[in-house]
Amino acid sequence: MKPGCPEKYDYEYIRNGNANVFIAVEFKAGKRVTQVTKRRTMVDFAQFIKVLVEEYSKAKIIRLIMDNLNIHKEKSLEKAFGKEEAKKILKNVEFYFTPKHASWLNAAEIEINVMDMECTGRRVGDRGTLVQEVAAWTKRRNEYKSKINWKFTRKIADIKCLNIMHHN
Repeated sequence: MKPGCPEKYDYEYIRNGNANVFIAVEFKAGKRVTQVTKRRTMVDFAQFIKVLVEEYSKAKIIRLIMDNLNIHKEKSLEKAFGKEEAKKILKNVEFYFTPKHASWLNAAEIEINVMDMECTGRRVGDRGTLVQEVAAWTKRRNEYKSKINWKFTRKIADIKCLNIMHHN
């Protein structure tokens, strides 16, 4: 330090851990399912899929539209539960993947943005608090049947996808 110059302090960020929130959105019904996990591994994803299948046990088919994250695979369920159990869990599940660079097609991304604005977009002190707050947020959004104002028709989505493919 030089004489006459103010003393300077550097801010030091202390990370107290991290967490992951899985979310599935039934956007036309205003329903979502969330699960807070310590990490985002294949096994964590598989356990979330099992929760969804149990939640929608009366559904003939569960269609999941997801991005191309490396854990979003049937192989994740095989790793977590073995081939036979994975097959049972996935018998009524169909995976659909959004094109790369097309998060606007992913309703979960839109819902995550809402969750960040209303709940998780600030520092949360500990995992237990995060679990409680995400559960309360999910419950409130589901009780109000909060919906995403989805404006994309298949025709608009097809045009956007074609434009993306032409630019790559």
